[in-house]
Amino acid sequence: MSIQTPLNKVRGLGSAQEGVGHFWHQRVTAVALVPLVLWFLVSLYHHIGDPYQEVVEWLGKPTTAIPLLFLILAGFYHMKLGMQVVVEDYVQKDSSKIILLLLNNLVAIGLGVVCVYAVLKLSFGV
Repeated sequence: MSIQTPLNKVRGLGSAQEGVGHFWHQRVTAVALVPLVLWFLVSLYHHIGDPYQEVVEWLGKPTTAIPLLFLILAGFYHMKLGMQVVVEDYVQKDSSKIILLLLNNLVAIGLGVVCVYAVLKLSFGV
C-alpha cells in the first residue's frame, strides 16, 4: 500500500530514494571526524610556541599530512552534506534553492582543494 496520491504516482513525484544514503554519509563522516579533530587539536597543542619552521616540518611529515588530508576531506564533505540539508529544508523558492545548492558544492569543493593543495605543498616542499 502506497501513501502517494494517484496523481503523484502518475507524475512520478515521490521519494528520490537518496535520503538513507545521505543520512549514513553524514553520520559516518561525523564519527570519522571525532578522532581526527581530537588528534589534530592535541597535536597542535603540543606545538604551541614551537618555531614556524618546526611546525612546517611537522605538517610536512607523512604521519601528519595523511590524517590531516582525511580530516580536510571528511570535514568539507560533512559540511557540504549539512548545508545541503539546511538549504533543502528551509529555502522555499526553487530558484534560490538551486543557486544555494550550487554555491554550497562550489564552496565545499573550492575550499577543500585549496586546503589539500596547501598540505601537499607542505609535504612535498614544492
